[in-house]
Amino acid sequence: MKPASSTDSLSTISNYRFANSSFLQEALTHKSYVNERRASGQNHNERLEFLGDAVLSLIVSDYLASRYPELSEGALSQLKARLVSEAPLATAARRLDLGARLRLGRGEELSKGREKASLLADALEAVIAAVYLDGGLEASRNFTIDVLDEELRYIDELQTRPGGGDYKTRFQEWCQKHHDVLPRYVIVQETGPDHQKMFEVEVYLNDEACGIGRGYSKKEAEQQAAQRALERVEREDVFH
Repeated sequence: MKPASSTDSLSTISNYRFANSSFLQEALTHKSYVNERRASGQNHNERLEFLGDAVLSLIVSDYLASRYPELSEGALSQLKARLVSEAPLATAARRLDLGARLRLGRGEELSKGREKASLLADALEAVIAAVYLDGGLEASRNFTIDVLDEELRYIDELQTRPGGGDYKTRFQEWCQKHHDVLPRYVIVQETGPDHQKMFEVEVYLNDEACGIGRGYSKKEAEQQAAQRALERVEREDVFH
């Protein structure tokens, strides 16, 4: 991914060159900057952030549904949530060096706003919207897929790894390795009509609940419960 040169940095980001550079300028303008210059008539990036959230969701949903046609709605939703959350978006924004290009007010400068994950993630969403407004959906799609290349490759590697997308298998292997026992899944609730029943499942390690999941099938709910349990043991280093 090529950085913008000094001569075209005001109209170029990643490999995309804006026909109307004002879209990019707005995307990189934080409200703190505008609040200190109320008479300037400039716009901050919250409007674009709102639009970019929707555009990003559509692009990632379309990509995942096409890339992994065998996955259930629940599994696709989990992958999407992983991709469009603050942490990966902020990481991608750092690769673009968005922090250095943001226009911030003095208060945000003093509080190291250029390094804040929330500001960086919001700015990336705003830039995605700016590309959409400037060049259309296909241009925005190409830009987004390029920017999230590392995150998408990680998801791909995870899915192709044996048991990578199967959270039940991965959690079972973890339980056997660390405790020499198998996890136990319990249906705690069933709601909704028969044709659209929602299952709520809790997974136990020995007698301790360590994850809960919901889905329109027992299998989907169990997979989500296992995923939550894996996230918990990795995050909290519990049950070791």
